[in-house]
Amino acid sequence: MHPMLNIAIRAARSAGSIIVRSLQHVEHLEVTTKGRNDFVTDVDRLAEQEIINAIKKAYPDHAILAEESGKQGDNEIMWVIDPLDGTTNYLHGFPHYCVSIAVMVRGKTEHAVIYDPLRDELFSASRGGGAKLNDRRLRVTKKKELAGTLIATGFPFKYPQHLTPYLATFNAVFLQVADVRRAGSAALDLAYVAAGRLDGYWEIGLEKWDLAAGILLVEEAGGVVTDFAGGDNYFNQGNLVVGNLAIQQQILDSITPHLTEELKK
Repeated sequence: MHPMLNIAIRAARSAGSIIVRSLQHVEHLEVTTKGRNDFVTDVDRLAEQEIINAIKKAYPDHAILAEESGKQGDNEIMWVIDPLDGTTNYLHGFPHYCVSIAVMVRGKTEHAVIYDPLRDELFSASRGGGAKLNDRRLRVTKKKELAGTLIATGFPFKYPQHLTPYLATFNAVFLQVADVRRAGSAALDLAYVAAGRLDGYWEIGLEKWDLAAGILLVEEAGGVVTDFAGGDNYFNQGNLVVGNLAIQQQILDSITPHLTEELKK
């Protein structure tokens, strides 16, 4: 195991312990509104600091991009952290959230960890080394057609201006598949595609910390990740379509006619 992946795993598990321990007093947490339907709690901040401390102890010169504290340092190696992806779920006792940590080198994700502390499921990957769930190798599903598939998505709750085209894309996909899930954690959605629990996924308006770890998991599990133009500008655009080669393309083909010019860029 690469030393940086090992540090990421240890940091994710430590943050997960904070998250689980705090479940006993969720109703007493201080909750701050960062934006429309966007919340942060004491737990997010504590978990994030735990991760940063672990990274700084091992790699004091590396840069960090964290959801709650922003960018720190300037280095070609940058750690991208979402300490609690699914905060709204967490606050409501909905058991679907995770810790996400990625190591990016010159803008490309090289190591990734997504940890679900409730289920003790650790998804990890290093570029060229495959993706794992705990000690089991992961592969995306082999479905060739959308019929019968289980697809995930996310509502653009931060970007109501995109709601109308998004609902049109939802309708286009929903009519072709077995069902669609909206569980509220983009990082876990990506991990579940890598694990074959979902056949595909699309979403509008993600941040780098939402997707940096998950895209490597999907790619190392044999999947395909693109933006809405079919390219790799998802870090800048925040728009994502994911699946095996056939399913990713069919989702993209289904949603493209309903996208605005802004979303197609």
